[in-house]
Amino acid sequence: MKRFSQLLIIFVLLGWVLGACAPATPEVSTPGPTLTETAVLLATATPAPTVTPVAQISATDGLGREVTLEAPAQRIISLAPSNTEILFALGAGRQVIARDAFSDYPPEVASVTDIGSTWEVLNLEQLVALQPDLVLAAGIQSPEQVKAMEEAGLTVFLVPNPVTLEDLYANLDVVGRLTGHEDEAAALIESLKARVAAVDAKIATVSRRPRVFYELDASQDPTKPWTAGPGSFHDALIARAGGINIAAVLDSSWAQMSLEQIVAADPDLILLGDTKWGTTPEAVAQRPGWGNLRAVKSGQVIPFDDDLISRPGPRLVDALENLAKIFHPELFK
Repeated sequence: MKRFSQLLIIFVLLGWVLGACAPATPEVSTPGPTLTETAVLLATATPAPTVTPVAQISATDGLGREVTLEAPAQRIISLAPSNTEILFALGAGRQVIARDAFSDYPPEVASVTDIGSTWEVLNLEQLVALQPDLVLAAGIQSPEQVKAMEEAGLTVFLVPNPVTLEDLYANLDVVGRLTGHEDEAAALIESLKARVAAVDAKIATVSRRPRVFYELDASQDPTKPWTAGPGSFHDALIARAGGINIAAVLDSSWAQMSLEQIVAADPDLILLGDTKWGTTPEAVAQRPGWGNLRAVKSGQVIPFDDDLISRPGPRLVDALENLAKIFHPELFK
């Protein structure tokens, strides 16, 4: 913390007061206050301002560690796309001095220093050379990586992985405090809550919920694509948006679902979260055994931007709104 001092320089001009100029009256001098007396009077009349110390900022991160900052962070490195999106959404984008290679939203991040992938290997020398006052890690970083960064002298806060929208709001609040954007965080949280409430109110009126299959990745085996099961944000948002996730019966949040299971459930809608990697509705229709699915026959195989859900940031609410419009377009005319 920078400390400031003030130097008080007092210039005192002592004058002589002359009496009336009568010839018979000698000159009489009236002594003024001494230099010391004048300084005391001035100091008493205008007291020097006091400097209020900035309170420390403390928060518990996703590893249960208590992280303390002496002041809001001004030089931040983001190690995950979700963190980057949170920082820019809170108005802290100008404080971000570096970000991981997968951070591509909002477009302004393109001008921020790219430190490469942070999934497996971190370049500690590069991180230290950037001289950050805060490194924002995420669930993709291991406890061992966090420890290594700490031992290198870096201040690291691992943003907890949210399980509910309420957890997301808590993350926005804590990042707002760490970066000096508490007011912006509060305003953003209220805005998101209002949007979620609007969706909830509409979905409360529905009587029919479409059965949905959400495809995450079919590149390894198109007959057994990866999907999102119970405990995932995909599952939670599909349900909140008025749909039924056919993968909710699985035993894991991330699992493969066989074609036989998909055919048995016969979903009304198929959402392609792997469109970013080249999967198209036409390619799905050409897969052996997929042509007879209700969703394929009715043309309800729909590309979906998985970044909205897989990155636990403010755009989770965008995902909820988009899903609700897909499931129940009649409510959003």
